Amino acid sequence: MTDPASLNERIWLAVAAIPAGRVSTYGAVANAAGLPRGARRVGRALGALPPDSQIPWYRVINAQGRIAIPQGSKAAREQWDRLLGEGVIPDANGRIDLRRYGV
Repeated sequence: MTDPASLNERIWLAVAAIPAGRVSTYGAVANAAGLPRGARRVGRALGALPPDSQIPWYRVINAQGRIAIPQGSKAAREQWDRLLGEGVIPDANGRIDLRRYGV
């Protein structure tokens, strides 16, 4: 079995490669990290980021173009604020257009 810390590092490197003003999905990040069908593992790795990390975790959304963090939570508000600050604008239904903003 692969070391969980090593998996986290691979995932974090894939997330770090997402440019400002763009987003990626959990599944796409998993694929980029060499973990096909590892979308849930991406979520765990992002949850394990150190508090002072510069990894742009907020650029990762679900395959429907939505933030996966529970709506109304402090973390969801922070994710929206950061994405809006980079010019990522959701549609009227709160979805991010992956064709426009996806990598």
